[in-house]
Amino acid sequence: MKISQHTVPSIHYRLSNQQGEVLESSFDMQPMVYLHGANNLIPGLEKALEGKAVGEVVDVTVDAEDAYGPYHDGLRQEVPLSAFGDIEDIVPGMRFIAETEMGQRPVQVTEVKDDTVVVDGNHPLAGQALVFHVEIMDIREATEEEIAHGHIHAHGGCGSHGGCCGGEGDEGCCSSDEQGGCGSGGCGCH
Repeated sequence: MKISQHTVPSIHYRLSNQQGEVLESSFDMQPMVYLHGANNLIPGLEKALEGKAVGEVVDVTVDAEDAYGPYHDGLRQEVPLSAFGDIEDIVPGMRFIAETEMGQRPVQVTEVKDDTVVVDGNHPLAGQALVFHVEIMDIREATEEEIAHGHIHAHGGCGSHGGCCGGEGDEGCCSSDEQGGCGSGGCGCH
């Protein structure tokens, strides 16, 4: 069997930046499992895995445009400290959901000043080419329910271990579905 639309590959992956720094790896954990063809991975990685079989190894560099997209300066802004209400001890790295004109958007605190906080709505890997080393461990057909829901169902719920290989959303991953069982979905739910 080969990876194609509506298959469920199990993969081990190592994600590095172009400088060779390892950003994330599944090799010390369970393999990451996802529904292929459902936009659960960044487009460039999903395309590179298409047609591969169990035992194959894929080394691919995914351009920013096919990963988390370009970095948008307009998604970085300085907001008044008072906008955070009663939250104390705001520090860089904290993540919040911001209400914007286009709905809710995850943001990360990048700097805290005396009366303002700098937040960034870009994905932390936006604007970067990403280097993947992937080993295909297993492939199975997706169930009708998984295809209907757009993600895998494992261990009585949805999803897999956390990870950031990311679909169109953020690494926070799958929110609960109407069945109430979604967990964070490894390598990038949206």
